[in-house]
Amino acid sequence: MPLEDIKSRIAKAEANAGRAPGSVQLIAVSKVQPNERVEAVLEEGHRCFGENKVQEAAGKWPAFAERFDGIDLHLIGPLQTNKARQAMELFDSIHSVDRPKLAKTLARLAQELGTCPDLFIQVNTGEEEQKAGVMPAEADAFIAECRALDLPVKGLMCIPPVDEEPSLHFALLAKIAKRNGLQGLSMGMSGDFESAIALGATHVRVGSAIFGARTY
Repeated sequence: MPLEDIKSRIAKAEANAGRAPGSVQLIAVSKVQPNERVEAVLEEGHRCFGENKVQEAAGKWPAFAERFDGIDLHLIGPLQTNKARQAMELFDSIHSVDRPKLAKTLARLAQELGTCPDLFIQVNTGEEEQKAGVMPAEADAFIAECRALDLPVKGLMCIPPVDEEPSLHFALLAKIAKRNGLQGLSMGMSGDFESAIALGATHVRVGSAIFGARTY
């Protein structure tokens, strides 16, 4: 089974890096996957999933949550401010906090709702114009700003440029996290999660290697 294969590769990468077994969480990225594929992975006992869009998740996960206990849902795609309330009610973690306006909105809603998902700040390690995320040079200040708003910042997230060596970006993210006293590192996908684990990833986001190629 693909899921078992990925899990054993994660366990091996943890051991190779001298990390404790189970210290890396596998987020099965179920965006645009048909429900039967997602259900098959739920039936195998996996509970941690990632979605890119609030709307898509809202149409899929409430029904699954009624049938399967203990689902842990992560938003890994960009979040528009006007979808923030819906995202906070639906997701256990949000990996794409990337600008002051969004941080302020989440802080206001957290006060109102009395609860807040775990938050990861997205860092644009490749400084790519088309990509979301705070620039590395501004990350420390933004982390401090989020903490001043009393937001539960658990860690950082990055998506390396497709044409660059990902481990350089993982190392940069780990460095920023360390100097800010953050434990969580959401980094590594189907093609590079082993090197992410070697550099300290706590959450790896794997989609096609578990579910098969996406059908858009």
